[in-house]
Amino acid sequence: MPRRAHDYRGLTQLSRLRLLRAIQRTPGLLLSELAEIAELHTNTAREHLRVLEDEGLVRSETQPTGGRGRPPIVYLPVREADSSPAASRRVAAATASGDALRRMSPDLDSSADLGTAATHQLDALYEHLEDAGLQPDLDERELTMTLAPCPYHRAVEEDRPLVCSVHARLVQDVLTQVPGPIELRRVDPFVTPHSCVIALGMKGEATRVPRTRRPAAAPDEGH
Repeated sequence: MPRRAHDYRGLTQLSRLRLLRAIQRTPGLLLSELAEIAELHTNTAREHLRVLEDEGLVRSETQPTGGRGRPPIVYLPVREADSSPAASRRVAAATASGDALRRMSPDLDSSADLGTAATHQLDALYEHLEDAGLQPDLDERELTMTLAPCPYHRAVEEDRPLVCSVHARLVQDVLTQVPGPIELRRVDPFVTPHSCVIALGMKGEATRVPRTRRPAAAPDEGH
């Protein structure tokens, strides 16, 4: 299927994921610092960061020094939608699309149970995960999203914590960008070889589902 114009490219390469994780962990790093952390040439890191910024995953700002010369540029995660034009457009498009779908199919409207704010948070999160190629399956009663098949299941074992930690932080950021009561409770990674589960919750309420654990491997035949 052709890639949609607004699908994420920034999450398709491990180098960009490493840059994004560094920014998530230590907001305000310089280009040179990020390039060193990700073990990239400065020009390569700059190009990756431009893609991440264009897609609303990070933002840059100049850091006043009070001295002469060009002020340095630092990179930060996008935690508020209005801090990034791309993130703001995504949130607006997701909520508008969700509202239009509910008008056409009232049986899909759960806002009476969850509230409008929570429903718009789920709209934004669903669109974010779908654009990232994670094919979310939302259970509005249990407040879970199953991601299957996970496009990162072929990542080598040492890269999986990187992939999971970046996406978990992005889920938190997307939920923050749309004011409402939904919050991330946990991510259950690779509950099957190809799928993960995101458990959400309403503020002030207990998580609705127990932790999903990956089933133990079946013993070899003849043992």
